[in-house]
Amino acid sequence: MGHLFRSEEMSLCQIFLQSEAAYACVSELGELGLVQFKDLNPDVNAFQRKFVSEIMRCEEMERKLRYIEKELKKEGLKIPESFDNPKAPAPKEMVDLEATFEKIESELREVNTNAEALKRNYLELTELQEVLRVTQNFFRQHGSDRHNIIDDAQQALVNIQEDRSGSTAVQLGFIAGVMQRIKIPAFERMLWFACRGNVFLKYEEIERALEDPHTGDEIHKMVFIVFFQGEQLKARVRKICEGFRADLYPCPETGQERAEMLNGVSTRLEDLHTVLQQTGQHRHRVLQNSQKEIHNWIIKAKKIKAIYHTLNMCNFDVSHNSLIAECWAPVRVLDQVQNALQHGTELSGSNMPSILHRMKTRETPPTYNKTNKFTKVFQSIVNAYGVAAYREVNPAVYTIISFPFLFAIMFGDMGHGALMFLFGLTLIIKEKELLAKKIDDEITKTFISGRYIIMMMGLFSVYTGFIYNDIFSKSFNIFGTSWHSNYTDDDMKAVNLQMKPETCFDKGGPYPMGLDPVWQGSGNKITFTNSFKMKLSVIFGILQMLVGVMLSIINHIHFRRWLNVICEFFPQLLFLGCLFGYLVAIIFFKWVVYTAECTQCAPSLLIHFINMFLVKYDAPKNETIAYQCTASVTSDQVGCNSQTLFYRGQQSVQIALLLTALFCVPCMLFIKPFVLRAQNNAKLRRKAQLHAVSQTSLVHDEQDPSVDVVQTGDVAVTINGEADTKAAHHEEDEEEFEFSEVFIHQAIHTIEYCLGCISHTASYLRLWALSLAHAQLSEVLWGMLFKFSLAMDLKYVGSIIIWADFAVFASLTVAILLMMEGMSAFLHTLRLHWVEFQSKFYAGTGYLFEPFHFKEQMVPTLEE
Repeated sequence: MGHLFRSEEMSLCQIFLQSEAAYACVSELGELGLVQFKDLNPDVNAFQRKFVSEIMRCEEMERKLRYIEKELKKEGLKIPESFDNPKAPAPKEMVDLEATFEKIESELREVNTNAEALKRNYLELTELQEVLRVTQNFFRQHGSDRHNIIDDAQQALVNIQEDRSGSTAVQLGFIAGVMQRIKIPAFERMLWFACRGNVFLKYEEIERALEDPHTGDEIHKMVFIVFFQGEQLKARVRKICEGFRADLYPCPETGQERAEMLNGVSTRLEDLHTVLQQTGQHRHRVLQNSQKEIHNWIIKAKKIKAIYHTLNMCNFDVSHNSLIAECWAPVRVLDQVQNALQHGTELSGSNMPSILHRMKTRETPPTYNKTNKFTKVFQSIVNAYGVAAYREVNPAVYTIISFPFLFAIMFGDMGHGALMFLFGLTLIIKEKELLAKKIDDEITKTFISGRYIIMMMGLFSVYTGFIYNDIFSKSFNIFGTSWHSNYTDDDMKAVNLQMKPETCFDKGGPYPMGLDPVWQGSGNKITFTNSFKMKLSVIFGILQMLVGVMLSIINHIHFRRWLNVICEFFPQLLFLGCLFGYLVAIIFFKWVVYTAECTQCAPSLLIHFINMFLVKYDAPKNETIAYQCTASVTSDQVGCNSQTLFYRGQQSVQIALLLTALFCVPCMLFIKPFVLRAQNNAKLRRKAQLHAVSQTSLVHDEQDPSVDVVQTGDVAVTINGEADTKAAHHEEDEEEFEFSEVFIHQAIHTIEYCLGCISHTASYLRLWALSLAHAQLSEVLWGMLFKFSLAMDLKYVGSIIIWADFAVFASLTVAILLMMEGMSAFLHTLRLHWVEFQSKFYAGTGYLFEPFHFKEQMVPTLEE
């Protein structure tokens, strides 16, 4: 948990790997998952790197595995779930894997090719069988005499030629075939128009669906027979059939020949069916054997490819036959990294050890905050705004509590909070089962990933709902109400009963915990809760901003930015405390000092806070103090008005606080830029002096030979050691100082902070607004639905109405108050943390530590 407060200390390391041991060492580092490699060849093309041929071989293996995986899915076989994590195979085992994959792919392709050819032949024979069957049935129904066929077709062919003898001789021909069902209407119209009605079409649908031999999809076809007269019409009909991609089959003229041909086709179909079954069984056996090993094969192929990708990021030292890698690693795990390198060297059989060397660098290291399954979701919320700079304070620690608490202020309801808590708790209890399903739906995955924050938000909402004494827009009377009414019975029956605390609350004190339940039925409930929740939102908002300012000093001290402590932290703290911290103090002062009897005399916080900025004080000369009123003194006797002061000396205190806040503005604006300019001028003079020294000759002091004396004109400068020389080199690496840029940046930062204190305080009023909206929606939903059905006085039908009404009430509660309102409150809480809170101390300019880890290769799928 300690590493969650700020990033772990990182170190840039250089690793010297012998060529024969490089593969095994990188494999061990991948299993460890604590090293992030740097690409030392950013300008080298991917096809010009050393191990490009090995990567191409890995991609070819992945292609073959994808083909096998696709065939498994076609067969209805799933990749077995397994938690095995096979080691990356040695380079010499890569040849055996390639041979295995090549053998399986070739066998499957050969089987699939043969099966497709057999299916195509089977389809053709099936269509021929249907054509023969339909044709045989047609001629059997109408007889074999062609004259009878013409009569049944209602003289469709009326152009009958008479021979010279005067007898009628009609020579009819026919074509039979199979066509897709959807093409038949267009085919019939085309025949009619093209042949001018001189053809007769008969068609019948094939009852069973046929299978496409290439895709395996179902297709629906129909058998058709076209009768015509003459060769010209025959040629025209054939062309139309070809245009509609119809399959034409030869059909004998006589019934006996058709019957013999049909028997022969049926026999061949039975033989083909047997062969197809045997082919399918052989294919299934091959896939079953592959199914047992494909999980490990996929992981091995991914690991091999990842290792060679990493090796391509290294430099190759030809003289020493070694690879040089640079990587980031947490300091605390360097011993584990060294052990992994040693183990990899032993596995490879190399005699030369791999060397791990820590480097000094001015590069910014990556940010690494170690998380668990509980803190991961809060860290991801922070990282979505921006990754923390290296060793910067991590807001995720404070977000664990502040995020669900601010959400609960807006969502405060014991009933809705309990439902959300139970939903999150259910996801946590079944997390192993849900994660094992590998759900692809993005919304479901989001809920599963955020299960812990959902549970926390629900739990905090139960607490704030208890403070608000609100459960589904109703209240609990746990401790007994403190309400002691002076109203008559007729007054109590009024619909909008007005609460008057100064006359109706017991002298013993208010309700022990939260709001008194009697407020739920009061006509001025909204007036009271508005004031209460508005003040709460201001208090918690200013407190969170103060925490953000306080966290900034931790960053300043850690990075030794002492100038920022003096010129930014203290002025910012005074500015926020003198203005808005004073507002919080006045709120508590008003709550504590003013009793129920003095509520009419209580001054307005808003008016006094505005008058503080306007320096406007119009109080009576005797400086009437409102809290001096007692039960025996009425408000008229005290002389209450909106300008009544809170306490004696209020004017002096507020003027002093306002002047202090105004004084902080130039401190934030001017001090830092001019101090930085003075420091830069001193460095420039120092640099010029050292440059002058470098242009003169050195002479030794006669009294102390270890001291060099530089003679420049009449001035002698004594140089002791190498400190000055190192300082000169260090100054050369620094960027050039631009006073205008620094001043403009500081001005923007100052204006942003001062205006932000005002706008951010107003932004926290969303806590009050959404809390009020949620409570009113809940009350409206209860009053318009469930309360209406409960008021019905029906013996039997009323129970059915109540159940139906409850179903609607529950559905709308989940859809509107839990889903819609919950999402709204979540987004507003997200904004309060990203903008109002983190802007006070968080830069978010870092980049994540992304170690080379084989855990990412454990997903057994190769789909693109």
